[in-house]
Amino acid sequence: MAKSTTAVPLVLHPMAKFQRQVLSLVESDVIKPTDKLWKIAFLFRDNWEHWKHELEEFEFSMQDPISALLAVESWEEEL
Repeated sequence: MAKSTTAVPLVLHPMAKFQRQVLSLVESDVIKPTDKLWKIAFLFRDNWEHWKHELEEFEFSMQDPISALLAVESWEEEL
């Protein structure tokens, strides 16, 4: 009898989605990897307070370069 395997959909962490959006802005030359994180506040106006809080939860400073955000490989949260 063959085993039934159910595909588990991969759910992307919200910060990974945010990271992809920021990467897209870098690739489009809207911002530079050397720019400070606070600079993206102008691009995420309506949602900036949320993203700022999330970044701070992951111990980012608004003075950190955008490249630091892009360098994160996993957004797993400690329980």
